[in-house]
Amino acid sequence: MGINHPMNVIGPDGNLLTIDSLPKPGTRRWVARRKAEVVAAVRGGLISLPEACGRYQLSLGEFKSWQRLFDKHGLAGLRTTQTKKYRSD
Repeated sequence: MGINHPMNVIGPDGNLLTIDSLPKPGTRRWVARRKAEVVAAVRGGLISLPEACGRYQLSLGEFKSWQRLFDKHGLAGLRTTQTKKYRSD
């Protein structure tokens, strides 16, 4: 019936992520680490992309931008203070 998700995945800092350790649903303050955790959770199959977008009220475009910036620049690319610097690439 449901999709089988792993119990945990490796997070961006090398620690294990579980559903319980992810940012809480409805999170409004998005620091770089939290964004990277959500990206890692989706990539590792802990939660699906639609689940992540629904849980955190993200648009597909917003999530994809986090993913792109993390891939290209690491955690530094996800810092909101660096947005203009990294998005101009």
